[in-house]
Order: sequence, then structure tokens, then C-alpha cells
Amino acid sequence: METLVLWLLIGAAAGGAGGYVVRNIQVKTQTKGAEAKAQKVIDDAKSEAKEAVIKAKEEALKITEEAKKEEKERRGELAEMEKRLVSREEMLEKRMTELDKKRDQLDKDKVEIEENKNFLRDLREKQEKALEKIAKLSKEAAKEKLLGMIEKDYAKDVTEHIRKVKEDAKEEAESKAREIVATAIQRVASEHTAETTVTSISIPNDEMKGRIIGREGRNIQAIEKLTGCDIVVDDTPETIVISGFDPVRRQVARLALERLIADGRIHPAKIEEAVEKAQADIDKIVKEAGERAAYETGVPGLPAELVKVLGRLKFRTSFAQNVLEHSIETANLAAAIASEMGADVAIAKKAGLLHDIGKAIDQEMGGSHAVISKDICKKFGIDEKVQHAVEAHHEDVPAKTVEAIIVLASDAISASRPGARRDSLENYIKRLTELETIANSFDGVEKSFAIQAGREVRVMVVPEKIDDLGAEKMARDVARKIESDLKFPGQIKVNVIRETRAVEYAK
Repeated sequence: METLVLWLLIGAAAGGAGGYVVRNIQVKTQTKGAEAKAQKVIDDAKSEAKEAVIKAKEEALKITEEAKKEEKERRGELAEMEKRLVSREEMLEKRMTELDKKRDQLDKDKVEIEENKNFLRDLREKQEKALEKIAKLSKEAAKEKLLGMIEKDYAKDVTEHIRKVKEDAKEEAESKAREIVATAIQRVASEHTAETTVTSISIPNDEMKGRIIGREGRNIQAIEKLTGCDIVVDDTPETIVISGFDPVRRQVARLALERLIADGRIHPAKIEEAVEKAQADIDKIVKEAGERAAYETGVPGLPAELVKVLGRLKFRTSFAQNVLEHSIETANLAAAIASEMGADVAIAKKAGLLHDIGKAIDQEMGGSHAVISKDICKKFGIDEKVQHAVEAHHEDVPAKTVEAIIVLASDAISASRPGARRDSLENYIKRLTELETIANSFDGVEKSFAIQAGREVRVMVVPEKIDDLGAEKMARDVARKIESDLKFPGQIKVNVIRETRAVEYAK
């Protein structure tokens, strides 16, 4: 038993030693294999590193050579550029030198020219003095004598030439203008009744005046305060006068007073109620009038506030012509003329409708109503072409467009047509007298007559003093003086008449 155990221990020891030896051999073998692999990796790495270094050196050498080549090219370009700059600088210096020479020469020439001018001026003065001395005439006298001789010798030819040119141009212009205007007027022709702003009210009896005035003037003060108008109660029988610059306020006052008189109950509370109702009614009438005008003329898209301002023209008159009806007529005339001439109908029509809109508020603002009309259009964003046509319709500014000229002509046609406007007898007589006075102020006029309601002036001249050419000149001079001294709508015809009669008696 003991021997078996001993052998087992010896076997185990031998097995462990054998295993250790085998294991040791395996480890050494693996170690050698690893070392071989590591050495191979190191060798491979050294080989690759060597190749990389060689390749890098080659790349660096190549880059260096390219850089040197590029530097050489750049240096060549810089040298060439420097050469060109030097050449240009030399050229500029040369040109500057030439310009300095030319400038010096020009200065010399200028001095020489000025000396020659002075010499010629002195020589001319000496010649003129010598001629005056020889002719015994001054320069002005000689000039007048020469012109007189030319006028005398060629007066007939000049007169005939002037007359022929004028007649040819007049025939052509009048033919075309007559056709366009006649077509426009026929298309727009309508009957208009001239309306005047009502400023007086009839009352049933003079007792009503006292009731309107009220105790201690309370009633009339309330009316004036609420309407902004002056109520004039004077000795005129059964009549009360409303005074105020604003035509809409006058209409409110008129309507309120008519209702108070019809009702019979006149006291401050009733007056306030009547004025409020009248104001509401007038506002409604104004709005409807503006909308009607826009509809009748075919001008859509106007701002509501602008339509109200336009409607205020219903209560405004100019020489007894209702301004709103005049604006509608002008718009229709402008549209007709524009269509005949190929102009912009929409612009002409809108400008014709709005050209006098400034008259609705001109009592509240200073300046020409044409300028005020333009400012109103600008405020409401109306097209600039329309603004210009509105501003130019009385030539406050020069007309720059065809539409502006059309509106100007249409306004004149509407204002000057027969029956369009009325004037007081006093102003009518005054205008005729002024026309005749201007015509009579010219030398050689025998007498003159203002006819056709001041639309024509016939000037009779003394034939011994005024010849045919002088008659032509006088007609032009009289027309220019009327334009500068008088203000008038439309146009005035100046007709100079020179009559020569040959009389003989048979005995």
C-alpha cells in the first residue's frame, strides 16, 4: 500500500515536471514566433517609412521647383507691369507738358482775341461816329429811317404775306378745332338752368322779424351761433337776408329758418333742433349730389370724403353758373375731346370733374382755387397726371400734357357758351367800357365798339394814319393789352377796320 502511494507520488511528480517542460517549450516557441513577427513588422515599418520619406522628399522637391517657377513668372509679370507703368508715367508727363503748352498758348490767344475785340470795338465806334458825321444822322435815327424806308417799300408785300400765312394757319386750325369742339358739344349738349345761391328768405309779415330776433336777441344769436352765418334783419319789408361765405352753411341756415317760420314756434331749443335736422338733410343732399356727379360722368372709385367735398359744389355758383353742373359739363366735354384726339379719356374726364373742387372750400383756405383743387386731389391720392391737369386749368402752371390742355379748353367752353353765366348790369357795362377804353388808347383809332356782350371789339381807324400793315399790328397790340389788363373767361375777338372811300361828283 505504501509502495503504491509512493509510486503514485513519483508518477505525479514526473508528470508535473514533464508538463512544466512541455509548457516551457511551448512558451519559448510562442515567444520566438512573436519576436519574429514583431521583427518583421518593424522591418516592414522601416521599409515603408523609408519609402514615405523618399516620396515626401520627392514631393517637397517638386513643390519647391513649382514655387520657384511660379515666383519666376510672377517676377516676370511684375517687371512687365513696372515697365508699362513707367511707360504710362512717361506718356502722362509728356501729355501734361503738351497741355501746359496748349494752356499757355490759349491764354496768349485769349489775350490777343480780347485785344482784337477792343480794337474792333474802337474801330467800329470811330466808323459809326464818322458815318453819323457824314450822314448827319444818329445811329437810332438812321435805323428808324432805314426801317421806315423798308416798311414803306415792302409794306404791301409784308402785309400780304402775313395775311396769307395767318389765313392758311387759321383755316387749318379752325377747321380741325371746329370739328373737334362741335363734335364734343353735340355729344354733351344739354339744357342747364343757372342757379343762384339763396341768401334771402321771404317772411309772411314783419311781425315775424321780432319773433326771429327774440327777447333781447336770444333767438337770432342762437341761429347765428349754430349756423355760423349772419342774419340781417333790416327795414326791407317781409325779407330776411342770410350772410356768410360758406354756401353750405347758408343753405343750412336757410332751410332751418324756413322750417322755423313755417312752424311758428321759435325759441333756442326749437332752433337747435331745426338746425340739426337741416344739417343732416344738407349732408345727405351733398352726398347724393357728389355721387350723382360721379355717376353721370362715369368716374368711379372716388373716395367717399372726396365725393362729399364734390357735392358741396351744388351750393356754389360762379357768375350765376352752378359750379357742380359746370364741373359735370366740363368732364363730359373733356372726355369727348380726348376721345376725338386720341388722348387719355379717363384722365381728362376725372380732371374735368375735379378741376373746380377747390371752390368748395376756398373760403376756408388762401390761394387760387386751382391750386387748392390740386392739393385736395393730392390729399386723396388722385393720379399725378390728374393733379397736373387740375392745377393747370387756369394756367397757374404751364400745361405739360395733352389732357391738361383739353381740360383748360373744356372749362373755357363750358364757361363761355351762350347762357352759361350771368353778370350784373354794372359789371357788364364796366367791362364793355374798359374794352373800348383800351382800344381808344391807341394812336390812329377813330372810335371803337364793344359788341356781342364783350366777346368782340371793333376798332375803326383813320385810314390816312394807319395802313394795312399798321392795322395788322394794331389788332395784335390791342389783343395783347386786353390780355394783360383785363380778366375774362373765353376769348375776345379784336377786329380792326380800315375803310378808304373814294368820292367824286359828276357835274
